[in-house]
Amino acid sequence: MLVGNKSDLEDERAVSTEDAKEFAEKENLFFLETSALQATNVESAFQTVLSEIFKIHSKKNIVTDPKANGAAPPLAGKKVLVPGPAQEIPKSKCCSSM
Repeated sequence: MLVGNKSDLEDERAVSTEDAKEFAEKENLFFLETSALQATNVESAFQTVLSEIFKIHSKKNIVTDPKANGAAPPLAGKKVLVPGPAQEIPKSKCCSSM
């Protein structure tokens, strides 16, 4: 991802938007200009970066079994109880006599 910062400072621009777009396209990068002063595209830049990291990380974690005909393997995990307003936290046997 290529992010052009301080897009509000047009008079001090070192690289034109068109040059940056061309470079990003040539390098197969997503391009976005931001301005924190004007609150332009700052949140979008962060969301895009995080989304792309998540996509890449998710693809790396899914390894298919050749015998599974392309199906993803079952994910190993542990069930976690998150108590809500209508739920009670189960008491452990070790602590019930205290």
